[in-house]
Amino acid sequence: MTKKIMGGIILISWIAIIITAVITSGILNRYYSERLEDELITEAGLISRGVELNGLSYLQSADFQGMHVLWADADGKVMFDTKDGTDDISGSTDFEEAKSEGSSSSSKFSLNMNRSSLNYSLRLSDGSVLRVSDVHLSLKDQLVSIIPSVALFLAAAALGSLLAANTVSHRIVKPVNNIDLDSPDINGSVPELRPMLIRIRSQNRKVAKQMDELRSSRENFMHITESMSEGLIVADAKLNVLSCNSAAVRLLGAKESGEGGSVYALNNSETFRRCIQNAAGGVHADAVISTPVGECEVFASPANGANMINGIVVFVMDVTEKQQLEAMRREFTSNVSHELKTPLTTIYGVSDLIANGMAKPEDVEKLSGNIRSEAERLINLINDIVALSKLDENSVPAEKEDIDLYELAGEVIGWLEMSAANKNITAALSGSHVIYKGCRTVLEEVLYNLCDNAIKYNSEGGSYAVRVSHTPKRAFLTVSDTGCGIPQQHIGRVFERFYRVDKSRSQKVKGTGLGLSIVKHGVMYHNGIVRCESRVGKGTAFTVELPM
Repeated sequence: MTKKIMGGIILISWIAIIITAVITSGILNRYYSERLEDELITEAGLISRGVELNGLSYLQSADFQGMHVLWADADGKVMFDTKDGTDDISGSTDFEEAKSEGSSSSSKFSLNMNRSSLNYSLRLSDGSVLRVSDVHLSLKDQLVSIIPSVALFLAAAALGSLLAANTVSHRIVKPVNNIDLDSPDINGSVPELRPMLIRIRSQNRKVAKQMDELRSSRENFMHITESMSEGLIVADAKLNVLSCNSAAVRLLGAKESGEGGSVYALNNSETFRRCIQNAAGGVHADAVISTPVGECEVFASPANGANMINGIVVFVMDVTEKQQLEAMRREFTSNVSHELKTPLTTIYGVSDLIANGMAKPEDVEKLSGNIRSEAERLINLINDIVALSKLDENSVPAEKEDIDLYELAGEVIGWLEMSAANKNITAALSGSHVIYKGCRTVLEEVLYNLCDNAIKYNSEGGSYAVRVSHTPKRAFLTVSDTGCGIPQQHIGRVFERFYRVDKSRSQKVKGTGLGLSIVKHGVMYHNGIVRCESRVGKGTAFTVELPM
């Protein structure tokens, strides 16, 4: 801006000087022409009087100081000429005009001499014509003559205008440079800048408001995405990450968010790359990938704009539990099929022997007992599966009642007295009467399965104990035994369906393999937790913790 101002001032100065020189030369040329014409009129008058008094002798003896003097008679024949010219001027315009009008003025420009000549013709009393001529510089010659002076003046003007332009431009630009764009001082500025400053202040307010809204929207977006358990990734058309929440980083096993970098920096597996490339090509894609964290399902969709793809959106879900549940479902189906098939096979085989008369009469009673035993086992298995399904589906009746856990434990111990007596196992109940509001049927199942396992997996002549206690916010049921115990590596899995620690031993112990799973789900139904502590050869203790 400063250079433009300086250049403009210098250019205007030069143009002004040149125009002034031309106009001045024109004015001077006209002035000199008028002065010369006056002088010629005066000289012509003086010479004419001398000619009328002395005739030709006056002309021959006079010094005309370079002027061209010509005298012709009334017929146009030249009688005197200071220069060797024509002998007859009778046809010239100025001669004819002087004869008729009394005087005549004319001018003529000579290309050869680059001069302008001015003529004045005067008719004398005898009818002869006296013409006086003189030359002066043309306008072009005058301009050429003043070029050195003008050039020198232009140089001086350029220097002066440069200094002036520098000072003026800095003074003009200084208020602009001193403007505080964030908070312009309208009252303290020059009047010419006030409209601009008012507009800047208005624009600042609009920009600040838009920035606040944008910042608020971004913060809200970040808060929302960061609170998600699912991963969310937004990338541009070049697959550079624009936004990525911490869940996506965690689920994909990345070390950092990678914002501004390639989306492949989050996960570089072949399956993930293929999914991203399909989305970048405009096709919705999904895939399941394995990461150090677990199993993730990735959904990638293109963000379509006007006739082009502006980017992609990637949604990442943790499906580890889903995959595990699916594996457990398959395992459960396989185990149920096996557990149902075993007693049914026995029942079918024994009944077939009896039906075909292949069994001896004395063996019929024993074989019938086997059928009854396997049928009982089958019924128990079905009952446990039904109970577990109800707990899974939360289809247990929601009615809850006040239950004395101490009395409930005593009832369960009474139900299992015969089973305990068969193995010479003694039971003990201790603690206090704790009133808990819950589902009696479910808590009966929980206590029954814990006490039943304490008998089944106990040593011959051993014992088990049930203790009921509480704190202001928790109720505790502890069932401990003196059985064989559970190895530490199996404690985390004992609540899985059909899981057996020692399969060879479990085959000798009657059971469905669903007891502890029913315990776990029954406790979860009451928003409680169950813990297991065990030492091999010393015994096992299960503690149920229920919120009051």
